[in-house]
Formats: sequence, structure tokens, C-alpha cells
Amino acid sequence: MKLFIPRESDPVETRVAASPETVKKLIGLGFEVTVEAGAGVLSRIPDSAYEAAGASIGKAGDAGAADVVLRVRRPTADEAKACKKDALVLATMDPHGHEDAVKAMADAGLSAFAMELMPRITRAQVMDVLSSQANLAGYQAVVEAAATYDRALPMMMTAAGTVPAARVFVMGAGVAGLQAIATARRLGAVVTATDVRAAAGEQVESLGAKFIMTDALKDASGTGGYARELTADEQKAQAELVAGHIAKQDIVITTALIPGRPAPRLVSKEMIESMSPGSVIVDLAVERGGNVEGAVAGEIVRVGDVAIIGHLNMAGRIAATASLLYARNLLAFLETMVDKEAKTLAVNWDDELVKATLLTRGGAVVHPAFGGEAPPPAKPAVEEKQGEGMDEAQKAQAEAQQGEGEAQ
Repeated sequence: MKLFIPRESDPVETRVAASPETVKKLIGLGFEVTVEAGAGVLSRIPDSAYEAAGASIGKAGDAGAADVVLRVRRPTADEAKACKKDALVLATMDPHGHEDAVKAMADAGLSAFAMELMPRITRAQVMDVLSSQANLAGYQAVVEAAATYDRALPMMMTAAGTVPAARVFVMGAGVAGLQAIATARRLGAVVTATDVRAAAGEQVESLGAKFIMTDALKDASGTGGYARELTADEQKAQAELVAGHIAKQDIVITTALIPGRPAPRLVSKEMIESMSPGSVIVDLAVERGGNVEGAVAGEIVRVGDVAIIGHLNMAGRIAATASLLYARNLLAFLETMVDKEAKTLAVNWDDELVKATLLTRGGAVVHPAFGGEAPPPAKPAVEEKQGEGMDEAQKAQAEAQQGEGEAQ
């Protein structure tokens, strides 16, 4: 089995899809690992560290011989064509709104897996790239805000007088929001937070922040742990709550995203203008259109004397840490596709994790959310002729496996 780790071609991407730690484990699973020269440089991982872990250092063209390609972002059309037909490609694919890119991977004959579509179930927690990267994005959002906010965050009592604590408001209490709350609290800020999901209140308060929520919005919990889209009346009530609160804040961090849809607009220009001079807003949803009116992807802009930070790839701003976690997510998923005794690829196409994340296979788009049809049927676990010589227990297990595949 050959596995390839490319150097990411996206100019804003600083992460890499493998660490020396995961390379060692991949080799233990039976893979011959090749890492493109310079792949880990921006994550503080030199080629020599990969070589010490047992990998070979190669070039981009080595993707054509690999059975598995691990990436941070989806391949471009040219990169997809350069891969071996039927190769497994694991990456964050960002498929929503990029159907042409998904089709390009299908046309190249790849079995492409979107890691961000991993179901949020107990078994898949270690594979959840959204959580691992959002956690770091929430932390880094506070660090970036503190660097731009040219005052101290904690309350300080000195002989010269008392310095008041900064007031931080976090909008959205998902993984990123909760980490932002925890980080701001560690730095000594007074933190408040809001979310449209009522259950988030307990988590917010457990971190020492105050939870605020309009009485007009009882709960807007959706599927998969995400929030549902608000009705017009709910949006109005939430906006009124935010408008009154945001004027008193020094730092605002917005994190609201609904998968497959543009980011909801939470902060208007009027709200920004109500904030004190020198205040800072960090928009973590800027790549999807942004929660903040006037936010610009990849830039820090100012509305009056309020700075709006719209950094792309927030987790990538601490790439050395983000890459370590992302690499472990990929390793955990790939392990489920390997026969550890035979040291061969053994993808169970009926596995719920595979079905949830598989975008393309056999030259076609197969994920139903992106216009695909069901993937080609998996081969029976055991052919009839292979049943000869098996004991009754083995036959029963094989029949049960086939039955499970048909039911799914």
C-alpha cells in the first residue's frame, strides 16, 4: 500500500495532513509513506522529521502511484487528474457550492472522502475534523482580538489605580465559541455569550460566562448538533437582544454557521457604530459570507474606529498545533479502512462513516446531498464458493454481514 502526503497548493493553507507521529503509525499499518518535499515547512515540520519517522521525501508527481492520498484541502482538477485512478483521497472537501470541483474528482476516478461530513457520533469523535479545528479557531480568535485590542484584558488593581476588565461577547456556543469563551476567561475578561440553542446555556455558564437569550426564542436546535435556520420573527427578536448588548462590549467574536448555507448575518453596521472606539470584532464565519456586515475575507477592516478581523483559515494561523490534531483525525478514519493483519486496504463501503463522507467513487458522484446516486454495491463479504470448508460459525457470520449490507 502506497500513501502520499502532498504540499498544499492553496496559498492560504499552512497545515499539513500528516505528522511524524502519524507517519510512524501509518507505516505500522503497512503503508509506504511518501511526503512531498516541503509539505510540513509551514507547520514547523521539516522534511528530516518525516524521514526520521520512516517516510520518503518525494515530489508532487508521486501522487500518481499512491493508493491513498491524505490532504488538508480538496485537490484541484489538475491535482485530481494526477492521482491514481480509484485512489482514496481524504481531505476537507468543502463540497457545498462547489459541485464542479466534486465532479472533477469523480471524473478522475477518485474515491473522495469529505472529512467535514463525518457524523457526530461517539465512535467518530476522534475523526471529527470540524471539532478539532474549530476548537483551535476559537482559541486563536481570542488571541487575534487581544493583539488588535490595544488594552489589557484582565482587571488589574495597581497603586496607580484599577484597570477594568475587557468585556467579551461570543455569539454562538458551538465548539469554536466555547473555546473562545474559555480562552477569554483565562485571560481575565468578563465574558457573555449567546446561542439560539437553549441547551448551550449550561455549557456557557459552566465556563464562567453569562448566557443571554431572548425570551421570544425558546430553542432553535437542529439536527447533528447544529442550529436550525431562524424564522423572521425569531431573527428580529435575536437582533434586538444583540443590538442592546453589543454596544457595551469591547470584543465580539462571531462563530455562527449552518452547514451548506451562507453564514447568517448577526451584526449590522448600526450595531458596529454603537460600539466604543477601539473595539474589535472577529468574524469566524467570514469564509461563508460572514456574520458581520462589512467583514472582508482575508483582511482587517475598520468601520469608524472598530476593527473587524476577517482572517481566513483561523486554525491555520497556529498550523503547528492544528496539523497535529488534523493528522490524528485522518489516521483514525483511515485505520477503519485497513485490514491490520493482512496489511491491505479493506474499505467497508457499507460502513456508516464511509457512507456519510464518500463523495465520489467509480467515476461518479455518489453522495445524495450533491446529486449523486448510491455507490456501486459492495462485494459480498464471502462468495458462495468461498463458503466451502468454513465452519458453521464462520458461515453464519458471513451471512449476517451480507444481510447488514443489504439492509443499509
